[in-house]
Amino acid sequence: MSAAEPPGAAVRLRLELSYDGTECAGWAVQPGLRTVAGVLTDALRTLLRHEVRVVVAGRTDAGVHADGQVAHVDADPAALAARAPRDRAGDGDPSAAGRLGMLRRLAGLLPADVRVRAVTAAPVGFDARFAALRRHYRYRIGTAEWGVAPADRHFVLARRRRLDIEAMTLAARALIGLHDFHAFCRPREGATTIRDLQALTVVRAGDEVHIDVTADAFCHSMVRALVGSLLVVGELRMPPERPGRLLAARERTSAFPVVPPHGLTLRRVDYPAAADLAGRSAQTRAVRELGPGGPSD
Repeated sequence: MSAAEPPGAAVRLRLELSYDGTECAGWAVQPGLRTVAGVLTDALRTLLRHEVRVVVAGRTDAGVHADGQVAHVDADPAALAARAPRDRAGDGDPSAAGRLGMLRRLAGLLPADVRVRAVTAAPVGFDARFAALRRHYRYRIGTAEWGVAPADRHFVLARRRRLDIEAMTLAARALIGLHDFHAFCRPREGATTIRDLQALTVVRAGDEVHIDVTADAFCHSMVRALVGSLLVVGELRMPPERPGRLLAARERTSAFPVVPPHGLTLRRVDYPAAADLAGRSAQTRAVRELGPGGPSD
């Protein structure tokens, strides 16, 4: 028997997620493939006993990880209250008790590589996707001669050579700002490649190099292409000014690789103050509904 749809007067819940994307074919549900959204949706459907639609801040690609992913779901208040643990029976706030029970039960229902770390009541106007201001990613590159620690092998790209951080930083500066990133994206039909790249920094951390990337949104493979261009610069196989020239040319190129996904982690998603959530969601929706002229994920 299939799960019923939630009633009209549903309560919106904000979920904070972490996952190891190694064994997942990305975030989005795909028939016959194991995905983060598929695993999470199945667990929520089992728990709440009604259909759920999980809306996420950033749809990560296959093999990409997350420490600070954010999603929302709309739940039946009665189904949520029924999940309250026995040690919270009689509490004055059945919704809060239900959220605690939901958090505890998800820990048992979900596989070890997907964790829901918090379940909270979403403020009025909250939309995990459309209300987001910016997404923060980090790409980790291991430069030690001996390689990468076994415990980090699924999260760090082994590149056993020293990188020129100054050259990479110089190249990164030319890419920051509002640009058409067609040269660094795999365009989807009807979607723009214009993005506001707000930060792109390169830092040495012991035997690793961290490339931190922040933007309002990202198009497909954009972060990994940006990292690939900086990596070639850091290895002194491309002059620092060339990534900026390729950006201006707005043409796909084979001058740099799209690095493997396993070194990439979504670290955080920023949202406006509660009073500004509805306005932000409406603004983002309006821009994206313009079609080819507006941003897309």
